[in-house]
Amino acid sequence: MDTRKDLREFLATRRARITPQQAGLPTYGGHRRVPGLRREEVALLAGVSVEYYTRLERGNANGVSDSVLEALVRVLQLDDAERAHLYDLTRGATTAARGRRRPARSAVRPGVQQLLDAMTDVPAFVQNGRLDVPAANPLARALYADLFDGAGPSAAGRPPNLARYIFLDPRAVDFFPDWNKAASDAVTQLRAEVGRSPDDRELRELIGEITTRSQHFSTLWATHDVRWHTTGTKRYHHPVVGDLTLAYEAMTLAADPGQTLITFTAEPNSPSQQALALLGSWAASSTAQATAHDRTNEHHLA
Repeated sequence: MDTRKDLREFLATRRARITPQQAGLPTYGGHRRVPGLRREEVALLAGVSVEYYTRLERGNANGVSDSVLEALVRVLQLDDAERAHLYDLTRGATTAARGRRRPARSAVRPGVQQLLDAMTDVPAFVQNGRLDVPAANPLARALYADLFDGAGPSAAGRPPNLARYIFLDPRAVDFFPDWNKAASDAVTQLRAEVGRSPDDRELRELIGEITTRSQHFSTLWATHDVRWHTTGTKRYHHPVVGDLTLAYEAMTLAADPGQTLITFTAEPNSPSQQALALLGSWAASSTAQATAHDRTNEHHLA
């Protein structure tokens, strides 16, 4: 990844969205050539020289101090996710900082898999920063059946990947009633991961692949938006059990940097809880049928 380019475009897109009125600057009418703040206005509000800020926005972050970054956070009105991304980009612009970064892990520890399997009534999976899903419990596999069926774009020996599924599998449009939001969420998570792991080869290849195959992804990618997704709700239209609205919680696995446990629950006594129970029965039935089929094949081969 070109971290200097990412830093340049991130700062430019952030100042373009802040109007002089939002920044507390006086306006005198007349035509402005830029939609948001000018570079010199950002520099004035941040208490740095125009030359200093221009150098930073061109991607040269050498020697930038935390006090300057905090001033930019204030002026550009960055939220917590954007603030973290700004720090990641400025630190990633130096070779020493980049050498300490590790790409997201693909495999999960046996203990984590045991935890997933023990959560029999709750869909749960592990996701890394690339949105790979290297492990899931049976109920999550049933919920995201298209993602795990091996027929989609995450085939060919690769772990299932939510971004590939959302943008490259046409079934995702039906599965996610709020597909535009799902698409935006995926891009903002990948943007944040680029800042954290600019030298991750698999991440670079993933983004290149989806960019060349999805114009919608390319458009969202150019916004440089980043968000954290730690809790909320998601709506699904499952081909077997119909519509579900599930609350999700994302919990970082402290012993496994870069991996996050995602769980889904339904409101008690709701139609979604009934649909989730039906999904569990369907998943158990499908597993039993698959096991019986495998045993029959083994008998014939014997």
